[in-house]
Amino acid sequence: MIRKTAHDFDQELLILFDAYVHGALDRRGFLDKAAKFAVGGVTAAMLLEQLSPRFADAQVVRPDDGRVKAEHLEFDSPAGYGKMRGYFVRPAKAAGKLPGVLVVHENRGLNPHIEDVTRRFALENFVAFAPDALFPLGGYPGNEDKARELFGTLDQSKTREDMIAAYGWLKARPECTGRVGAVGFCYGGGIVNMLATRLPDLAAGVPFYGSAPDVADVEKIKAPLMIQSASVDERINAAWPAFEEALKKANVRYERHLYPDTQHGFHNDTTPRYDEAAAKLAWKRTLDFFNQHVRG
Repeated sequence: MIRKTAHDFDQELLILFDAYVHGALDRRGFLDKAAKFAVGGVTAAMLLEQLSPRFADAQVVRPDDGRVKAEHLEFDSPAGYGKMRGYFVRPAKAAGKLPGVLVVHENRGLNPHIEDVTRRFALENFVAFAPDALFPLGGYPGNEDKARELFGTLDQSKTREDMIAAYGWLKARPECTGRVGAVGFCYGGGIVNMLATRLPDLAAGVPFYGSAPDVADVEKIKAPLMIQSASVDERINAAWPAFEEALKKANVRYERHLYPDTQHGFHNDTTPRYDEAAAKLAWKRTLDFFNQHVRG
């Protein structure tokens, strides 16, 4: 089967899908508005299916890959939801302590794609931990629509504290050197920006197409940032000028990479918005950045 890419879809349809993914449209609303793009025997429901994730098709590191050791572990979050859980992965044959990477998911909780990304970091000789914001509600439900619905009911003030607790848990693990970087995608990118304003000892942050933090908090950022942006992402990019101005004013070390002709979500290889060339380049840059600032 030939895999579809973003170029196979009308840009207005991709914008509708982005609105659906981020809760601005429900399923019925998306299907109604997408109907005008359903031609040649293709239905709106078929378009949604084509745009939705295919986790198994895109898996890079299998859960049972012998090169990594992966397990779901609980941690305490007294200022958040209390008891939390995440996915902890490390190289199977690690020699000594390793730097850590906190991996923050999109707005659907800890789905199979983010677990795969977490395993990829372990193969790069990091200890990686991906907290599941949906754990207080039963964890990732195995269905993206249900996950999105549940996510909207979270108390984000508590969830932010859960992410801070996850960072502290990873930093204190005996397998970790105590130096931890954070990477996040979409919602998780926004969380990385938030963590940078709250954690003075964060070693590095790499937000992928994440929402900007409150500009008044930017002066608190001590970690170097690598900001990964899609060029066709008006919703996120609209906040960049003010964010950049605040970064410069606060003398924050940062670099921003804007990937031409890419959509929000271009790193997620389970959907047609994936851009292979941009994703591979962004991944290499991320690893180089963490090797420089977290492993150092």
